[in-house]
Amino acid sequence: MSRVLVTGGAGFIGSHLVDRLVAQGRAVICLDNFNDYYDPQLKRKNVSGFETNSNVNLVEGDIRDEALLEMVFSEMRPIAVVHLAAMVGVRASLAHPRLYQDVNGMGTLNLLEMSRKWGVENFIFGSSASVYGVNSKVPFSPDDPVEYPISPYAATKCANELMCRTYHHLYGLKITCLRFFTVYGPRQRPDLAIRKFARLMELGETVPIYGDGTFKRDYTYIDDIMQGVLNALELKFDFEIFNLGESETTETIQLVRLIESALGKKASVQHLPVQPGDVPITYADIEKSRSMLDYDPQVKIEEGIARFVEWFREQKEV
Repeated sequence: MSRVLVTGGAGFIGSHLVDRLVAQGRAVICLDNFNDYYDPQLKRKNVSGFETNSNVNLVEGDIRDEALLEMVFSEMRPIAVVHLAAMVGVRASLAHPRLYQDVNGMGTLNLLEMSRKWGVENFIFGSSASVYGVNSKVPFSPDDPVEYPISPYAATKCANELMCRTYHHLYGLKITCLRFFTVYGPRQRPDLAIRKFARLMELGETVPIYGDGTFKRDYTYIDDIMQGVLNALELKFDFEIFNLGESETTETIQLVRLIESALGKKASVQHLPVQPGDVPITYADIEKSRSMLDYDPQVKIEEGIARFVEWFREQKEV
């Protein structure tokens, strides 16, 4: 059975993708190093059902480990790679730029090299809306220039996209770069705003808002992201870049009000200075994704927040 390698497969987006691929009857290699950027036990919980599934090979290791990758590619022979593993988070990247460059830069290069060497048929790279930086033109189009990222994290994603383009040019590797816009839903990372805010509200603690609450994000529900990733796997583009967003924006203070409504609780808000590396808006132009990727997001923010809160309360984290 042909296999798909999912790097970062124990994370938020990755574990959902493994679930979807298994449901399709695909064999999956789930590679993750279970690092401590956030509680590794949350990631182990994400993959707890994979360990007894004969269609999933769960491999614990680092994408910087060339010997490990050689073993995975030579023995398990994936025909497709969905590369989601990365050091994430804009603010943390300011504190640890060398680590971000090492993991995101060298790790991605290692995977491209292995994919070239072992004849991978389709390589999907999980990029980020952060590559657009402080883009004066909205909504953001895949054709917009991205030469001005404003955080080390964003700069690594820009560099990764360029390396992907280079490997396509040199070796004909089929590559699709997917720029994710503020993904949320069940299993969301605890450091991200929606889960963080919900937890603080449940505890009756203060919700920190950086700036005046008017920063806007294009929040994208995990089911819509899955639609885009799975379509990219099936369509096998030579080289393309797509936005995966809802193409709608929500202000931070409006987001707080939506979570309040879903939880049935009032938030105590504290406004703090804007953090370096934060951008005032993300907003996806998805016309190319609609026409070429058959991408059609369905979950509006109001419904998505309600679904998230239902899941969150089932976790009994508070």
